[in-house]
Amino acid sequence: MIPNIDFEIGISVYSTNFKGCGGKIRTQVKDFQVSEILSKKAMAAISREGNYAVYKLKKQGIDTNHSLSNIFKKHHLRLKSLGLKDSSAITEQFVYTEKKIKSIDSVSEKKYSIKRIGFVKKPLSKKDMIGNQFKIRIVGASNEIEKFNDYKKILNFYGYQRFGSKRPVTHLIGKALIQKDYEKAIHFLLSYTSKYDSAENSKLREKLSDSSNFSKLLSEIPFQMDLERAVVNQMIQDKNPKNALHAIPLNIRRFFIQAYQSFLFNKTLSAAFTDGEELFLPQQGDVCYDKKGTLGKFSNDPDQRLSIPFIGYAYYKKTRFNYQISKILEFEEVSPKDFFLKEMQELSNEGGFRNSSIKCEDIKANQNMLTFTLSRGSYATIVLREIIKPEDPILAGF
Repeated sequence: MIPNIDFEIGISVYSTNFKGCGGKIRTQVKDFQVSEILSKKAMAAISREGNYAVYKLKKQGIDTNHSLSNIFKKHHLRLKSLGLKDSSAITEQFVYTEKKIKSIDSVSEKKYSIKRIGFVKKPLSKKDMIGNQFKIRIVGASNEIEKFNDYKKILNFYGYQRFGSKRPVTHLIGKALIQKDYEKAIHFLLSYTSKYDSAENSKLREKLSDSSNFSKLLSEIPFQMDLERAVVNQMIQDKNPKNALHAIPLNIRRFFIQAYQSFLFNKTLSAAFTDGEELFLPQQGDVCYDKKGTLGKFSNDPDQRLSIPFIGYAYYKKTRFNYQISKILEFEEVSPKDFFLKEMQELSNEGGFRNSSIKCEDIKANQNMLTFTLSRGSYATIVLREIIKPEDPILAGF
């Protein structure tokens, strides 16, 4: 049985027949560990001299964006990341400077630390990060866990954290943005609640649904709701929803659009699987990525991997998935051209392609401990979803 929250983020199928081993993840922060993997070429480019500094960021109990924001506020060092890591894990990732500035050796705070590991002649790019290595403990799993062997049959869905985890709202904000309904976008940001929210937060969000309460509620908005505070503060000043949205950092606003694209991708993958499409092996006429990450037409190369359109204003219709995508877009009452935002061009997104299945390697299962490596952009929680088959993913630690 598919949990309700899966449907909310566009996932309506399991791609394996494994009955599930049950159990929970993240009962302790140390139970979920992830480390980024750079390509050999990128690692070799890091040396003692160069124009741009490279750091190893280690953290727990805080997400990547807030870590880097805090570093900039406290130490005036602006860093970029190659990927986002959430707060519910012990994580290691590479961050770097984009400008030729004076760097510092290290920073150590309660929830995070950075240590400079060297320099590069030109800034790193997202293509330099080729994957993530995971070490995860599943508490309460049955002995069936060691029988799971369908690692090559897992669809490449976007995971729960892409949508806000226990408060899956990011894609709803994104949809409101592309539909130019800025008031609705703000309403979702401030007032959307789920059954997993605390009673205190739910009560506050209910009050925030009425804009006449903004002035008296501003001081009550907790520290962790920094986006909400920025938006409410701007709405108090000029009551202009568009200006209020501009109070949100650009990378977060872009993330909202990408979250809606991710929702559409999950819906497409679910529909194609339900319709019986072959999603694990490419066919003649398919668009594929090769082992170097280059996109092209199917050429009977065993290293090619099937890719599916990621909807944007440059959507490519000539794939066997246009049938499912067209039906989804019609139901959602959106079109590819909506992703070109004339009023907020900085949020426009042309779309692209994404692998249909997860590439999971170096797998080891020892009782309730799992280790494996995933290629860039794939989610460990989606692998775990197929193994655990949780009745309630959020209560199971997802």
